[in-house]
Amino acid sequence: MFLPFHDDNPTERTAVVTYGIIAINVLAFLWLSYAVPPAQQQSVVLQWGFIPARIAQLENGKPVLVPQRMLVRHPIFGRGVLERQVPLPPDRGAILLSLVTCMFLHGGWMHLIMNMWFLWLFGNNVEDRLGHVVFLGFYLLGGLLASAVHWLTNFDSLAPVIGASGAVAAVLGAYAITWPWARVHTLVFIVIFITIVDVPAVFVLGLWFLLQLLEAQEQLSLHTSGGVACWAHIGGFLAGLVLMPVLSSLLRVDEPKKPPVEIVDDQPDES
Repeated sequence: MFLPFHDDNPTERTAVVTYGIIAINVLAFLWLSYAVPPAQQQSVVLQWGFIPARIAQLENGKPVLVPQRMLVRHPIFGRGVLERQVPLPPDRGAILLSLVTCMFLHGGWMHLIMNMWFLWLFGNNVEDRLGHVVFLGFYLLGGLLASAVHWLTNFDSLAPVIGASGAVAAVLGAYAITWPWARVHTLVFIVIFITIVDVPAVFVLGLWFLLQLLEAQEQLSLHTSGGVACWAHIGGFLAGLVLMPVLSSLLRVDEPKKPPVEIVDDQPDES
């Protein structure tokens, strides 16, 4: 297991959009976890999460029945699980909006922390290079393309997808292709031992991408989703690899200039 925690890649501008996205994700998680009653949280996820099977509703106009499991208490028999079918209407606006809202919901603290950690670590450099407005568009487009790839591989799935992983993966792809040799300080966990190593970004992010490919391959072989939208991660990463050079070219972003070297003449001045 590995965990990158710092990179040697300074920026010139404050990453206000990156910090803003992190703040929105944290607030959305706190709202869903503590302000929404537990009995209604799953309904919120069904409404605002991305359900691949709902894309077909844009054409056929038919409602979709999504299975929902609820924990209930009976005065005699105690706790139990109630399963029911929740009808979701073919609301075009809600379906399209869910493609965006799903990026700001998370299923648990660890899910949230890992996504925001990688966004905080690598997003500031991508934002610094693209600029605030373009970076925001890049982030959202990367998330949309990630959901598109997930839909292509799970077009009939009724399981709601939530999380910023696809959009964050686009940021990772953009970083990997722009600063492949930037040094990334990484914690490496080997059984009970922990060490710190400095490795190129292309190795850290490439290893992360390889793990996603292996997980996706396993899901295909087992014909299961595994609870993790690996194809969304793959799609987001590839989107970042493609979009970053294109946007940099359109914006005519040059490579960071190195400071001029001052030549000091150590010979005495002649008078």
